[in-house]
Amino acid sequence: MSDELFDEPAAADPDRGYADFEFERRFFVRDLPAELKDAPALIVQSYFLADDGYALRVRVQAGDIDVELDGDADPAELLRAHALDIDFAAVTVKGPAVGGTRYEAERELDPSVGVELVRRGGAPIVKVRYAAWLGADGWSIDVFGGANHPLVVAECERSGPVTGLQIPDFCVTEITDDRRFSNESLAMEPYSAWAPSFAAELADQGPRFRQDFGPNTHLRL
Repeated sequence: MSDELFDEPAAADPDRGYADFEFERRFFVRDLPAELKDAPALIVQSYFLADDGYALRVRVQAGDIDVELDGDADPAELLRAHALDIDFAAVTVKGPAVGGTRYEAERELDPSVGVELVRRGGAPIVKVRYAAWLGADGWSIDVFGGANHPLVVAECERSGPVTGLQIPDFCVTEITDDRRFSNESLAMEPYSAWAPSFAAELADQGPRFRQDFGPNTHLRL
């Protein structure tokens, strides 16, 4: 694949600024409060490329669809069951994450095309995403199914660097630059395969929260 696919668009078009970059901080969640399971969206996505932090992904999404995901959740079956509910689809290319910043270029697709690409595509992931306004920020909370069950990841994304963050108390530890938890890595090496070793690592080292984005504050819900 040509490297031109990942060229920084801002260099060619200064007016785009940060348009093709994402700024986020991500956190491992053990127990998600039930009251935060609001504004659900079922997401099924396929990774056509996932290598050394670079990714090519097709995602389809069905808004207002909430599904109780478990370890037996099958992305293909869920896609088949909810194909008519899909209201958004996109193809996305990503570069490696560095310090909570990542090159990301997303282009919307016709939902019917997105469904067929995901159906025919690479390594799949299924999750339900909930949206919540917590403190000063909007948060997305992903509850994974299938081979990545029972993983839950919360993320705060902004249009610029995520500094001075209010971190909700259900966030156990920060995983912003832990590539194991990137969706493309989870597609190739699912969480269930290494959850015990991560639990042991967390117990041994304790939780960590990055301090180089400015002072964090604790948000009690």
